[in-house]
Amino acid sequence: MARLEPFNVSNVLLDEPDKLQAQARQDGYLFFRGLIDADAIYKLRQDFLEICHRHGWAEGGDTLMDGIRVGGPFMEGDDGYWPVLDEFQRLESFHAFAHYPAVLDMLDKLFGEKTLVHPRNIGRIMFPENTKYTTPAHQDFIHIRGTEETYTAWIPLGACRKDMGGLIVLAGSHRGGIYPVKPAFGAGGLGIDTAPLETEGLRWAGADYEVGDALFFHSHAVHKALPNHSPDRIRLSVDYRYQGGSKPVTEGSLLPHFNRMGWDEIYTDWKSTQYQYYWNTFDLNRV
Repeated sequence: MARLEPFNVSNVLLDEPDKLQAQARQDGYLFFRGLIDADAIYKLRQDFLEICHRHGWAEGGDTLMDGIRVGGPFMEGDDGYWPVLDEFQRLESFHAFAHYPAVLDMLDKLFGEKTLVHPRNIGRIMFPENTKYTTPAHQDFIHIRGTEETYTAWIPLGACRKDMGGLIVLAGSHRGGIYPVKPAFGAGGLGIDTAPLETEGLRWAGADYEVGDALFFHSHAVHKALPNHSPDRIRLSVDYRYQGGSKPVTEGSLLPHFNRMGWDEIYTDWKSTQYQYYWNTFDLNRV
């Protein structure tokens, strides 16, 4: 792979909305160090790993939080994967985490209005020894539609070095519109040939993620995962999507990921109604 440049870090722009917006227009992404409290990350990591342990995917006990895989690799689409993803979808902590205050505060400044959190939240479990199914280079817009000014947050649930499969972005690629796609292995099933874009001078940007770091990128920004080359560690991460509340949104973005169960079923054991059907408080422009 071509040389990986370091992300531009945008923490210093958190109190300067105009400069924050300009940075996003320039790069197509915003990267923050320590935006999220480590305890919040570890709590959700524990919830995820307890599910993985119950299904025989990860060690338990004193090594639970290390995310040491047992068996596998297991991957999205396998019959045995669905029960794990379904349990993720039922987690109140998983959905509530998308509304983390520091995240919404930043996004309100980026959008210049109140942020709409898409409820179609995604949990990722990436095993080592499964590089063929590493998430390929792609753009999110073709999967989301609605407004082009939708941003995805990619947040690793734990420290994530490059060799564990962190996400990288082709900086500036969001300015080129929608690129041709081809079938590909990995999440989403569609990929982009980025060689012409790299020939034009666009460069991949990435980082070794620490606990609490967060990456946000435009729906047209080309991005992909690096392969998980660790010998025995599961890479856990979450994808959340956000847009300005007045912008167009598709009905699909208001459904659970994969839509395998309805919201009433997901909400069955929740202790609070705070994040149930919250999007109905918006005067949504549904398209």
